[in-house]
Amino acid sequence: MATSSNAVGAISSAGLGSGLDVNSIITSLMKVEARPLDMLKQQASTLNTQISTYGKVQSYFSTLKDKANALSSGTLWDSTTATASDTTSIKVSAGAGATAGNYAVTVGTLAKSQTVVAAAQASSSVDLGAGMITIELGTWSGSPIDTFTAKSGATPVSVDIPEGAATLADVRDAINAANAGVVASIVTDASGARLSIRSKDTGVENGFRISATETFDDGNAATGLSSLNFDLAGGPSQMTEQQAASNATLLINGIPVSSASNTLNDVVDGLSITLLKTTASAVDVSVAPDTAGIKTKITEFVTAYNELSTYLRTQTAYNGDTKAAGPLQGDQAAVSLLNQLRGVLNQTSSASTAWTQLSQAGISMKGDGSLAIDDTKLNDALKNLPELEKLLATDGADAASSGFIRRYKDLADAALGASGTFSSKTSGLQDRLKRNTKSQDAMQVRLDQTEARLRKQYQALDASMASLSGLSSYVTQQMAMLAKNTGSS
Repeated sequence: MATSSNAVGAISSAGLGSGLDVNSIITSLMKVEARPLDMLKQQASTLNTQISTYGKVQSYFSTLKDKANALSSGTLWDSTTATASDTTSIKVSAGAGATAGNYAVTVGTLAKSQTVVAAAQASSSVDLGAGMITIELGTWSGSPIDTFTAKSGATPVSVDIPEGAATLADVRDAINAANAGVVASIVTDASGARLSIRSKDTGVENGFRISATETFDDGNAATGLSSLNFDLAGGPSQMTEQQAASNATLLINGIPVSSASNTLNDVVDGLSITLLKTTASAVDVSVAPDTAGIKTKITEFVTAYNELSTYLRTQTAYNGDTKAAGPLQGDQAAVSLLNQLRGVLNQTSSASTAWTQLSQAGISMKGDGSLAIDDTKLNDALKNLPELEKLLATDGADAASSGFIRRYKDLADAALGASGTFSSKTSGLQDRLKRNTKSQDAMQVRLDQTEARLRKQYQALDASMASLSGLSSYVTQQMAMLAKNTGSS
């Protein structure tokens, strides 16, 4: 409430002199003046809602595009899946390049690592003394075994065992830190602590020999670091071999196969075979087109389409229950997108010689514009993958010769492109919102000026009425006194 002071220091407030409720009057007048601003604010709210709604539609379209891309990918249609009749003996998986086929796999032996064990010590803290351990990877051969052939590309690794760090546990840790192609561990039981060393990888080429030298030789090969020597070719050898390195042996369709690893990759193109145990008879392995994966991608596309279609339909319609229009009702761009989605199925396709309509392969449009899958028809269509791929994914010279999913991909590409519907529509809405904001700012300035002018005018009116009220009281007083004096005379 505005206040003012007169020349003699008396304080007055708007409305006190006149008796008028000036603040209520001005508030009511400003509500009328502010109606254009309220309309601008409502318009801004509508624009923000439309921008948000278009953002959601764009997100749904992006998902549709992703699902269409997945269904249009040649990799999907070339994908295969592998199964084994005995999954406890063999694990199989199909990768890129795997072709359909059937195989009989018989596992004779599994690939193994070489394992050697040292004599027992009282505990893992027994000091073996300083020195050097050298580990070489290679193949043992001969009958009896008497020859060691170093592994191609491998070099001997020397492991330094310094004084003060030469316990059995220290030796284990030093060997493991050396990355020599072996793994050391300590096994402790009633007989004591024994160092066990095994090759990290399986296969005959990953056998190893160990030579140990002591900084201070006690002359006893069975004690200290010299107790870790291992050499089947006639050298010092105190450790005991528990398991020899060996290759896996198997038959694939009767063909003998040897492998250093129990996982065989690309022995059959694109097929990975992991051997779990030996078999008494052949295990049937089947590699077939991944129809289940293709069906999943089709289902995902239909779901994405229905989410987009349903959202667009509700945002462009009038809701009779809520008596409210969708934020995009009457929006020609949104209505056009909805019509284009539905229109893709209206034109037949010449891409496949087996079918011309998507509904013939089990995907049809319902009355509300959503898609539905007929499992029976789709499963039948999946038995003819080459023609189904053509019906869905062919990139033809025009729409008539293109697959239906390819058409949806092209529609999404156009709508989401730099000059597409979403870019132009969102840009237009944002420009309108910016102009609206400027109009609101200008309108607020005018309203502030109008309120200031009204308050000034009513303060002047209040002062005038206060003055007139005072004069009226004075005149009334004087007339009363005059009447009293006249009556007494």
